[in-house]
Amino acid sequence: MRQKHLLFDLDGTIIASDEGITKSVQYALSHFGIRVDDLSVLKPFVGPPLRVAFPKYYNLNPEQTEEAVKLYRSRYSEIGIFECSVYEGVEHMLKTCREKGYISLLATSKPHVYARRILDKFGLSEYFYDVAGCELDGRMDKKSEVIDYARSLFPDAEKSDYLMIGDRFYDVDGAKECGIECVGVLYGYGTRDELEKAGAEYICETVKDLENLLIK
Repeated sequence: MRQKHLLFDLDGTIIASDEGITKSVQYALSHFGIRVDDLSVLKPFVGPPLRVAFPKYYNLNPEQTEEAVKLYRSRYSEIGIFECSVYEGVEHMLKTCREKGYISLLATSKPHVYARRILDKFGLSEYFYDVAGCELDGRMDKKSEVIDYARSLFPDAEKSDYLMIGDRFYDVDGAKECGIECVGVLYGYGTRDELEKAGAEYICETVKDLENLLIK
């Protein structure tokens, strides 16, 4: 790839994180008398900011949404954060990218304080120059804001020097808002249809496909 600054999403791109996220959403919804037994129903919560997902999928009003976010985080910060695993082949891909001279940054809608803990837990922090994520108070919730922050770390780099890599249309939309290209990956939580409709420039089915695309 001609781009040398790689912006990686976290959930669905670096880690499989649906267990911790869906169980924490389930816990938060139960407070409002909403019972969800099938956790797969809650997989759409993987990717978007919580303050977007709760009203979108369960029609919570602003006050309820803030309460749901607090409840979610009370479980997630203690238990759910590590109910996840690194996708097979990801560490090898990140190592190869570093050896080829790429600069990798994490660009996630997850709060950066959580993202850093996850990278440290799985020994991946060494592969990332920095972590861009939202703040716990809701600042930088939009993917485009996260991308803009990551780009600000290299003020002399052009937009054409960056490539976003993620599994949901939120990643593609954020990249397009910032004027950079995006790779959509299918091993996460998005579908080919949503990534194509969003306008991803490249789509990779597996981690190995992604590695091959990046280093060719």
